[in-house]
Amino acid sequence: MRELFACIKEYLEQGEDVVLVTIVSSSGSTPRGMGAKMLVTKAGRVLGTIGGGQVEHVSEQTALSVLAKKQSQLSYYQLKQNEIQDLGMICGGDVTVYEKYIAGTDESFLKLCTEIEALYEERRRGWLAVETKKGSRGEMRLLKRQEELAAYEGYYIEEIKASERVYIFGGGHVSQALVPVLSPLDFSCIVLDDREEFTQPELFPLATETILINQEAPLGKVQIQADDYVVIMTRGHKDDQRVLAEALRTRARYIGVIGSRKKKAGVFARLQEMGFTEESLARITTPIGLDIGAKTPAEIAISIAGQLIQERYRK
Repeated sequence: MRELFACIKEYLEQGEDVVLVTIVSSSGSTPRGMGAKMLVTKAGRVLGTIGGGQVEHVSEQTALSVLAKKQSQLSYYQLKQNEIQDLGMICGGDVTVYEKYIAGTDESFLKLCTEIEALYEERRRGWLAVETKKGSRGEMRLLKRQEELAAYEGYYIEEIKASERVYIFGGGHVSQALVPVLSPLDFSCIVLDDREEFTQPELFPLATETILINQEAPLGKVQIQADDYVVIMTRGHKDDQRVLAEALRTRARYIGVIGSRKKKAGVFARLQEMGFTEESLARITTPIGLDIGAKTPAEIAISIAGQLIQERYRK
């Protein structure tokens, strides 16, 4: 969402009208779920997707019509059997799409885009409430307190939340393969290593930050929060153990360490000698990643990314 609203802001600053297309409800088997968005200008779709296929094509054409009429609209699509086959799907569904017209002179929407960017910058939560009732003007309200949501019953509401942070300890081959996989998935990657050559920004062009650490106190001034992920793949067991000991003292939602089950037994034994309980050790995922038989750094990176996505959506 962040990139989308930043892009809208750029168009509005140039005085160009745009249409923001959003799936506000869906049922059955549909290409994308509720909240999927795309931005359409006079040049057509420029960013985002609502799933491709016929629904996206028709929505794009409708958005161009909305641009011409300068009037938002709510569209309903029922996926029929022939359309399902075209989309490569096996069962149908219904999709409601809101095509919101935004004038290039709309100062209030420009302000909204600025406020949304500020939430991301400050890593604060917010909620975007969208009025989608028939005949409405598609009003959008940015809510900054969860208590406000009750007043917007009947609105489509979407949470605004900064990219989840992944602290990756160790800048070796797997880390170098992992960052490019995680970054497009809306994970913000911070790479930490005690070797200067493995914290060079050019090694990790998609990382949010690289940090040179002291392995004796690997977290240093880093503050790991309850929504953060910790991925540990340093160059040795002792280094892993030091990072694990400090990570277990944080509220990190996920702590994963690369290595074999044999290595796990040794590291866990030493952590228990340090006073960590079985309950604490149960927070550690090792071997890291989904069991897909991964061998190469690129394959291991895919398995780790899959596991982090799984954790993201865990109830």
